[in-house]
Amino acid sequence: MRTEGQVYGMILDFAKSDERIRMVTLEGSRTNVHIPRDEFQDYDITFFVTDMDSFTADDAWLHIFGERLILQKPEDMELFPAVERGFSYLMLFDDDVKIDLTLLPLDLTQEYFTWDKLVKVLLDKDGRVASPPIPTDEDYHLQCPTAGMFDDCCNEFWNTVTYVVKGLCRREILFAIDHLNEIVRKELLRMVSWLIGTEKGFHFSIGKNYKFLDQYVSEELWERIMTTYRMDSYAHMWESLEESMALFREVSGEVAGRLAYPYPPYDEKISGYVARQKKKYWNV
Repeated sequence: MRTEGQVYGMILDFAKSDERIRMVTLEGSRTNVHIPRDEFQDYDITFFVTDMDSFTADDAWLHIFGERLILQKPEDMELFPAVERGFSYLMLFDDDVKIDLTLLPLDLTQEYFTWDKLVKVLLDKDGRVASPPIPTDEDYHLQCPTAGMFDDCCNEFWNTVTYVVKGLCRREILFAIDHLNEIVRKELLRMVSWLIGTEKGFHFSIGKNYKFLDQYVSEELWERIMTTYRMDSYAHMWESLEESMALFREVSGEVAGRLAYPYPPYDEKISGYVARQKKKYWNV
């Protein structure tokens, strides 16, 4: 596997030799000093160029980066069309290096620096950036919820619980799984992140998709969260749903108390609904 220095050297040598490329930046986890380095981190690179079409017309120039295992061009896809501006090349190479390269036109330079603060300028041929930004993950820090945000989270959780129940009672398990996984779980994890914030402060990030959550909660809470991922049968789905409800009830109650927010009535009413439907359609 190429070293970090070799990868940056290859990228910058190419950029320096091509007059169409005027600036190169790095984004993402490799700019974040709080993220441990490992070989799975992408190199999220952006080239600011004078002529987008001359690059996108032919992929041959990409071979300079090595032998690829796979290439994806999101903006060129029909089934999964990208909504990003510019043009991207997501590349995994045969030595396991992963480079996500984006082309942007020069006229987006100023706007670009408003999109994300995890950015580092690697090359600026024309001195366009007078004061290069210092990468910071502050935009990804835990956010202390307002009373309205807290209520919205509770409302979304308990409202979507009814959709999971609908799927289970109709014996439509994929429908139930989708709502549990995509909405109910997300609100549960959001509430757990707020609990962490009330305990440790809202001045740090727990990572994309809550990936560092286990580092900040008790072993017992972590194990209980993990049990909610058992979804391979109706019996396990009911258990996962009911444990999710119990967890959300406990955690949201704790957050409400610490932030002096009113605890909404959704819990009691929807819990009763769940119990009635389970007894009616599952006789338990």
